[in-house]
Order: sequence, then structure tokens, then C-alpha cells
Amino acid sequence: MALLPPPPLVLLLLVVAGPPPGRGFSLPLQRPAECGRARYFDVSRLACGPCGANQTPSAGGSSCECQPGYRMVSNNGGSSVVCEKCPENMSGVTQDGWNCITCPMGLTSEGKCKCLINEILVERSVDGVLLNEALCIRCNGSEPSFSASDVLGNRCVRCEQTFINVSKSCDCSSPNILTGGLCFSATESLPPKAIATVRFGQIGVTLTSAWFLKNLQASASACWLYSNLTACQALGNMCVMNMNSLSSSSTDACGLFQYIYANTARLGIVHSIAYWRHNLPWLYYGDQPGLASQVLETNHFPAVFSFKGKSRDVKLQFIAASYDAAGNFLQWQSLEGGILQCKISVSKILLDFANPIFYDLFLEYNGDNGQQYLWAVPVLNLNLQYREMYVNQGSNMNNWLLTRRFFLVDALSGKENDLGKLPRVVRIASKIAISIRLVSHTQRGTIYPPLITIAYTDVLVQNPDTQSVMVSFSVSYEMNQSEAQIQTDITLGVLGGLAVLWSLLKTAGWKRRTGSSVIDLQTVLKFLLFYAGDLANVFFIITVGTGIYWLVFFKAQQFVSVLLPLPSQEKAFVTYIACAFSLKALQFLQLLVSQLTIDIFFIDWERPKGKVFKAVEGEGVVKSAAAPVSIWRTYFIANEWNEIQTVRKINPLFQVLAVLFFLEVVGFSNLALMDSSSSLTRSSDSYIAPWSRILRFGVSAALWLAIAFLQIIFFAVFYERFVEDKLNQFVDLCCVSNISVFLLSHSCFGYYIHGRSVHGHADTNMEEMNMNLKREAENLCSQRGLLPNTDGQTFQISISRKMRLQYDRIHETLTRRRGPARFLDSSANTFEQSTRAYNAMNKFLSSFIDHVHKEMDYIVKDKLLLERILGMEFMEPIEKSIFYNDEGHSFDDVLYYGNETTLLIFDILFFSIVDLASQSFVLAAILTYLQQEIFRFIRNTVGQKNLTSKTLVDERFLI
Repeated sequence: MALLPPPPLVLLLLVVAGPPPGRGFSLPLQRPAECGRARYFDVSRLACGPCGANQTPSAGGSSCECQPGYRMVSNNGGSSVVCEKCPENMSGVTQDGWNCITCPMGLTSEGKCKCLINEILVERSVDGVLLNEALCIRCNGSEPSFSASDVLGNRCVRCEQTFINVSKSCDCSSPNILTGGLCFSATESLPPKAIATVRFGQIGVTLTSAWFLKNLQASASACWLYSNLTACQALGNMCVMNMNSLSSSSTDACGLFQYIYANTARLGIVHSIAYWRHNLPWLYYGDQPGLASQVLETNHFPAVFSFKGKSRDVKLQFIAASYDAAGNFLQWQSLEGGILQCKISVSKILLDFANPIFYDLFLEYNGDNGQQYLWAVPVLNLNLQYREMYVNQGSNMNNWLLTRRFFLVDALSGKENDLGKLPRVVRIASKIAISIRLVSHTQRGTIYPPLITIAYTDVLVQNPDTQSVMVSFSVSYEMNQSEAQIQTDITLGVLGGLAVLWSLLKTAGWKRRTGSSVIDLQTVLKFLLFYAGDLANVFFIITVGTGIYWLVFFKAQQFVSVLLPLPSQEKAFVTYIACAFSLKALQFLQLLVSQLTIDIFFIDWERPKGKVFKAVEGEGVVKSAAAPVSIWRTYFIANEWNEIQTVRKINPLFQVLAVLFFLEVVGFSNLALMDSSSSLTRSSDSYIAPWSRILRFGVSAALWLAIAFLQIIFFAVFYERFVEDKLNQFVDLCCVSNISVFLLSHSCFGYYIHGRSVHGHADTNMEEMNMNLKREAENLCSQRGLLPNTDGQTFQISISRKMRLQYDRIHETLTRRRGPARFLDSSANTFEQSTRAYNAMNKFLSSFIDHVHKEMDYIVKDKLLLERILGMEFMEPIEKSIFYNDEGHSFDDVLYYGNETTLLIFDILFFSIVDLASQSFVLAAILTYLQQEIFRFIRNTVGQKNLTSKTLVDERFLI
């Protein structure tokens, strides 16, 4: 049927009857408790409404009922009730409220007929016809009927058996003892008199429980005298509600349970379990010191589990026997499914858990014969009230006292006297943790018996609607990590010791290169800096190895053989990463400072071509002078050097983007979840496990290293060979430009790039330049090497002390002009002074290379293999300097290019530190790239200033 639009009149009425402006769809909040005695709560309007004449609200408050002495004529719910007063001779009202009747024994406060104890009220005949006068019929409490009225007084039922056994009637008269609805003979040996108090230690409240007052003594007596199974279970439940108190001098619920347990040894045990007595529930494992470790670690669980096997081999099948507070067995309950709420209101708890349910937890498994078996799961109650020997249990397993039965919510024991009111205190299991521990050195997924740890919270009920409780549930899978920690400590000790030796060798090499033989404070500081860098490498190797180990062996295992460390066990790992990052940052800053303070000079080999004539001012004469040499080649080389200062063996931006792509887009980040799945994709509907910091570091570090390794191979094998090799191109450019580069990274050690042109001149036109290159390609000229008939252009140099002193004397005049003006000769021209100093340095270094200074000569030789490996020189340059063939471009040690390992490790550790702190790969990638750019900017800017300071190249020409 099609929907027709409303007519205009209806629309008009809707507009007129709409809510007043500014109120929208709001309505006042009214609760049933606010309606009072003359009104009821109208569920259709969610508001209070008045009851009619001679009416009062019902017990539920959602309707009205007649007052005492009035009967109902009609009742359509709510306030639609019509009442009529009963006549004087029939002042009572029947139980259903529809008729008036005469009551022989008087009226109750509700206007209904009442009868004496053990009498039942009869208002209708057998065929349902209403009697004019109600009858009170007494139940026959003698043999053979032994009947008494039920709780409601509606019919006669057989009285409780203990009454019959003791008094042969339904009356438990003195000297017999009536307790908890049971009758006991005064001549029988009863348990001690019970103390019906419950202590709530968290809030310091001890109260007399109405439930305990009514049932404790009776349950203990029935369990003791008659071995009543339900009474014994009820007694055990009350002991559990009292937090398994083990005070030897008390006769509370646990004291009575222990009394019966100790005096019923003759009954034997159940299922060959020494702590499970016949007829009694199994509450304790015993209180012998060290028993907990025997229970938890002596025997392993008789089943194996796998990560990728059948469903039954993967899941732990928990099952629980459940009981109500009265001791009745309810059902076998499988512990699967359900919804976990982190914050629950007390009102909801009181509504959903009015009566506590008690659980005995087991783990189900199949035996060799196919029979299903149960393995009892021990419980560690953190609220347990200990004997003196267990007051301080700590984390030592030997001090634990294990129990069996537990509950989730107890809103029963905290009720005082009147059971109809709200409990004064509610006890809630606020923290439940199941720990599953793997057997050490297992290869088939063997585990120890699981342990469930419970912590209860006592809540003093004041306003249930506003009060709430935080609850948590967790399952932890753990294994003994002590062996792994020992192996890590051994590795750290061995590698740390080797790092000390390596740092000592590097310090000795540094001392040789600085030309100093005295061990002073600077030497100690340098050793500490070397050791910081080497120790950072040790921490990095250990953490990367640990992360990749857990990533591979945990994710790839078929049967459970290793389990990840718990978050609390990852602290040492995170500490190692933090130490590695701190030490590596110190090494990186030291490297940056050393590169920004190197001594560098460009030796120009170009000689003047002929002479030029120029007039001398003031003299009126013309004199000849050598033709000037162009400075543009020096500026050009300086610019090229400035550009290669931060060239790396990888592309940093591509590195960051590639790592982020594989982590977030491809899904490698899913490998860092603490589950056994090695899939890169996860369904949004499936359970998502928490992150493992070890796996996050292992995945990210492995990707960083793999992508960087591939980049290095690509640039070394393909790009630098077939496209562009900036460092070798720089060496070629120096030779074409007829300029050599003299570098000193230490006082007496540095690098030399021989750029002297084999053609003698570089200032030439295009035609001659091409002709020179062609001759060189056809081997029609000498080779470029420093030595005749060699190609070696790059050297490591170890200069003598005399050579260094002469270099410093000339260099001092280069840098003096940078000082305050008051220290300069005001009559001298600063520019001319700098030019003379530059020419002097250029002349000195070029003559030094040409062996002009016999007292400061040098020799050229190859380094020994051990010298190359150790990175130090065995021969000290006392009389002659030494040039070592490096067969490559070792001068990249003063550039980013030659320190790629340090830069790469620093980037990985920076990325990992940010990720571990924020749990965000995206943020870590962004900050890592920003860090790279900031330090690159600092290296370029300050390096450029150092270049202009040491070479006198005008900064305005560096672009």
C-alpha cells in the first residue's frame, strides 16, 4: 500500500502542536522513586501520574492498587483501576484483591486475612467457589503426616527431615537447637559456634552478614553430622565469600570448613587428589611452603598445542563447574564468548548479579584412549587473608597459597539483617588474569598448568547509579626468560669487552695521528667517545639480533616452542635500545663536530702564461708583471666540495618512504602483533592482539637494514658505475681543473687528492681542452698519478711534526684577519694580507708536494693489511711524512659518504625510539626525516663556513 501525503490540515496541526521554540525534543526526567505514595510511574509518558480515589501505588510503582478494605471492580493497568469498599461484616480482601471475605483471625497490614503459624489460609472451595468466611486449617505435624505450612502459607508440606529425626514432629523445641531452618539435637557433637561476620579489608568494614547469620551454622552442622553435599558446598561458598580466611583461632566460615576438613580424614579423598576430601568442595591446595611451585611447575599439562594445527590443538578448552550460593550444582559451563566491559556501574552489577555464582575451573583435554579429562586450574587470590607465614607473599612463588573456587560478584554476604534492602558492601572481581607458561626447552608445545590470578575490589554501596567499578581481563602467554637474559648478558659482556679493546686501539691510532704521546685528560675523553660509539654498536647488534630472533622463531613455529616476553619483561630490551640511541647520538655529534672543524686547502698548480703590462699609479711609468691566474677554478672546486659534503650511499627520503610503505601499506606492521599469525593482512572483525615492542623494533629494524642494503648495492653496482659517481667525478674534476686538495682531519693526519694536470695548464679554451682530453684518452700523455707512471691520485697522509708546525705558521696568518680589528695592524691592508697568506700557503704546499723542502720531505708507500684492518699507522713520521696509497677515495671519511654505517644506525635508532614512545610508525618516519634534514642543514651551513675560513674562498661564491 502506497503512503499518502498528509492533508494540509494535519500538517497545520502538527506545526501548531509542535514543541515550543528553544526546547526541541526535551522532556523532564522523573524516576519511579520520586512519585511518592499517591502517584504511580506512567511508563508510556515516563512521568508520574495520580492514582485514583482509595488507591495506592503498587509495589513496582508502575500501576495503582486498592487500599486495604477495598476490592477491585476493574483493572486495566496504570490508573485505570476501580475500587469498591468492602461491607463491615466482610472487611477482609482476598489474596487476589477481587473479592471481600470475612477473616476469622484478623487482618494483615495489607487488609488480607492472616492465620497462625503452621496454618494455611483457604478462601475457596475445591471447585473455586468463594467462601463467605475464610478458613485457617492447621497442618498435622505429627506422625505420619509430619507436615507444616510452606513459606507462603498456601499449603501444607512435609517438614524438614531433621525436625522429624530429632523431635518426631515439626517442632524443634528446647533443648533441641534450631538454626538455619534445621533442627539439631543438643546431645549431638556440633561444630563450634559460628561467627557470622565478613571482613572487607580494603575499606576496613566488618559486618554481620544476614546470609551467614541464617545459613552458616546450619550448613556447617548439616555438613558435619549428615555429610549433606549441598550444605558442604554452601559452607565452602561462604568460606570463599570470606576470602578464604585461614585464621586458626577463628570460627568463621573458613574456620568451620577447616574444622570439618581436619576431622573427616577417615572419609578419604576424591580422584587421588590429597586436598579434595569426600563430601567437601576442593578449596585449597594446602599451605606448605613451596607447594605452589610444585603444583605449577612439577608436572606439565598432558597435551600439546600448535599455532597452525587443528582447532582443538590451538585452543585451550576451559570449562567450569558452577554452583549457586546455597550449594546447588548448576551446570558445566564452557568459558567462551561473552562481552568484556572495562567500566561497569554498580546498579547494573546489583541487577545482573543479585545472587553470586561460584566456579571451579578446569582445563579440558583428550587422553590417549580418547577419553575426555579435566585438569584443575589453580587460583591465586590476591585478597587472600593469610596466616602469619603468608603475610608478605611478594612475588616469590614459594610463598603463594593457591586456592580453587572463585566468584565474580558477591552482593549477598554484604547484606545486613534485612535481605530486601541493598547490600552495604559489594565485592567484585576487578582484575582477572590467566597466565599460561611454556615448558622450557619444549619442541612440541608443552605448557605448565595455567594459573588464574584474581584481585577483588570492595565497594561501599552509597549511590549505585553513580558508582562504577573498573574491571579488566587478560591472558598472558609466557616462558622462562632467565636463560635468554643470561645469554644476552654474556653476549653483552663479551662484545662489551671487545669494544673496550677496539676503542683502545682507536685511541692509540688517534694519538699517533695527533702526534702526541702523552696520556692526558683529552686522551681519556677521546677514549670515552670512541667507546660510546663502539658500545652503541654492541647494543644495536644485540637488540637487532634479539628482535629478529623473536620475529622469526615466534612467527614461523609450527608447534609452540617459544613465547614472547611479556611487556614487563621488555624493560631490559627497551633500556638497551635507549642506551644504544644515547651513545650513538653522542658518537654522531662527535663525528659532526670533527667534520666541521677539518683543515682544508685547495692547491692551485696553475702558473701564469706570459706577462702583462700595467701603469703604476703616481709614478707615470709602465711595468711588466706576471699574468694573473684565474680564481674561478678554485671557486668551482670549492662549490663541488661543498655539494658532496652530505652525499650519502643511500637516498634518505626514499629510505624513509620505502620503510613506511612496507610497514603501513603492505602490512608488515601486522607482524609486530603479539599473536602467532604471520599474515600481513588482518580482518577488521577479528581480534587484534596488542603490540610487542620487541617485534615492532625487529620488524622496523629489519626493513631499514634490508632496504638500505639494497640501496647500497644498487648505487654501488649500477648507479655509480653507469650514471654518476660524485666522489670519483670530483677527483677527475680536480685533475682537469689543475687543483689539488689538502685535508687534515687530525693534527698530523689527513688526506690528499692529487689534482695536478698532466697538461700543465687548465686555463685554456674549449678547443685545447678537448684536445687535451683526447690525448689523455689515447694515452699520448703521462698518467695522472702523483708518482710517475701511476694512476694513484688519492692518499692518506701522515705528516711530520715539523711539517705541521710550518703549516700552522702560515695558516695563522690566514685566520688572523678573522680576529677583532684592534689586534690588526691598522696600516696594513687586510685583503692584501690575506692574499699574501693564501699565496704563501699555496706555494708552500705545492713545493712540499714537489719535494722542494728536503727537511720536510715525504715518501709514498702502501699500507700493511693489518694497518688497513685496524685503521691506524704503525710507522711514525718523525723525519719524513708518509703518503699511503688508498686505491680509492678514503677522504670520504670527512664526509657523510664515508660514515654511512653511523648515520644509518643513528636513523634506525631514532626511528625506533620515536615509535616505541608513540606506537606510531607514521610519526616516527616524519620525525626521522625532519631530523635528517635538520642535521644535513647544519652540516652544510657550518661546513660551508669552515670551508671559507680555511681556504679563503669567498662565501658569496658558494652556491
